Amino acid sequence: MNWKALVAAGAAGVGALAARDLTQKTHALKRNFPVVANARYWLESIGPELRQYIVTGDDVERPFSRDQRRWVYASSKLENNYFGFGTGNDMENNVGYPIIKHRTFSHVAPSTAIHAGEEVAIPSAKVLGGPRGRRHAFRPNSVVNISAMSFGSLSGAAIEALNKGAALAGVLHNTGEGALSDHHRQGGDITFQIGTSYFGCRDERGRFDIERLKEVVQTAPVKAIEIKLSQGAKPGLGGMLPAAKISEEISQIRGIPMGKDCSSPSRHTAFTDVDSMLDFVEMVASETGLPVGIKSAVGHMDFWHHLLDKSGPDRNVDFITIDGGEGGTGAAPLVFTDSVSLPYRLGFTNVYKLYAEAGRTDEVTFIGSAKLGIPENAIVAFALGADMVNTARGAMLALGCIQAQKCHTDHCPTGVATQNKWLAHGLDPALKSVRVANYLKTMRRDLLKVAEACGVAHPGLLSVHDIDLVDGLHTKRPLDDVYGYQPGWGVPSQMIREEITEIMKPRLPEDVAVPGR
Repeated sequence: MNWKALVAAGAAGVGALAARDLTQKTHALKRNFPVVANARYWLESIGPELRQYIVTGDDVERPFSRDQRRWVYASSKLENNYFGFGTGNDMENNVGYPIIKHRTFSHVAPSTAIHAGEEVAIPSAKVLGGPRGRRHAFRPNSVVNISAMSFGSLSGAAIEALNKGAALAGVLHNTGEGALSDHHRQGGDITFQIGTSYFGCRDERGRFDIERLKEVVQTAPVKAIEIKLSQGAKPGLGGMLPAAKISEEISQIRGIPMGKDCSSPSRHTAFTDVDSMLDFVEMVASETGLPVGIKSAVGHMDFWHHLLDKSGPDRNVDFITIDGGEGGTGAAPLVFTDSVSLPYRLGFTNVYKLYAEAGRTDEVTFIGSAKLGIPENAIVAFALGADMVNTARGAMLALGCIQAQKCHTDHCPTGVATQNKWLAHGLDPALKSVRVANYLKTMRRDLLKVAEACGVAHPGLLSVHDIDLVDGLHTKRPLDDVYGYQPGWGVPSQMIREEITEIMKPRLPEDVAVPGR
């Protein structure tokens, strides 16, 4: 084909586009400015990518800044994750900026070796299910674990990589409400989540079936059961799995039809109030022997008052996972994402203070969720009283997520949040599992180093006195003042503190000084 033919073909194409633009009625801009107006829509479609890679500053982008993503990516690859030339954050003018206060002299000091602490598991200070004497109570091996993400929302390759990574790092992997698939059976310990649709533990009519739950528990390394009441991404709203994401495999695992959106109800049917929920918790714990807890975002506080009033020595939840309104692994209407439920720090402290005022914080394990896969956020969570933290999007970034924010479209370009076989094919579970493990280990290492810099041997021993919130150059307020904590709140009892300090002694690096060594 010569150049004249190419020009003619191009002119014909432009003419056809102009004719289409002039005759269509959907877009006034195209009708008034045929051909050239298409550039506007093209630029709009790639706007997020342009802002992400060209326009936005290193510490501006949300929900995770470029610096935060770079830290996760470098950590997952065991590359240099240090930053040079000082912070890029606007510390001088940022309201509520958290500052961790190190100690000049202490019996505990962080190792200066770059990779020191990566193999330190950092177990939970509390025994999960211990206060209620569950048959299979245990001390979680890691204070950092993988948060709830369902197979269906995520690809099979992504779930495989997460579970293999969980096994390598010795962490718990939460199934999410989408049931337990073969992709979850890659060696990692499991927290099985029960959602409102009871996927994986329901009968033919969609009702909860304890016998099916027991079958699942007996065929996989399920260590705990989490009852999801709500989550930060869509608090008070049920889940939605688009029909495009429902494969035959997902249909069989969940017990749902093909070709139809899978909508989970916003409320449970197995219980209707706090009293019946506690009965349900005790029944599940008795039948399975496992610790049983709840996950919830925080809205009206009447639920939490009732939970504290109704629970006691004879029936109680073993753990409480608090999710913040900034959580985001589930697609939801914008108003729910932006404006429903309290952000993590406010939600968590409102609940924790109820238990602290009653002197009952040692009865349950408090687990934090919502953007806690970044060390500085997790440190604040531990200081406020969390015993463990879960990370979802941090683990997704370690898998290769580029924050394209197309999780709800089935067009995730990195194969993480999609059921498109071609896109999922790009994600190698064997390689990505190692990266997930590296990220989790590095996360724990940084938590350990910060804790030691503050003079304690474990992140769970950090207190509200170790962190100030700074308002620019003018004022600072300690966490206890900001959130109304009283002396002794935010840390476990003296007995638990002594126990976890003793456990940590042989786990710490050789060049870390520990009292009594």
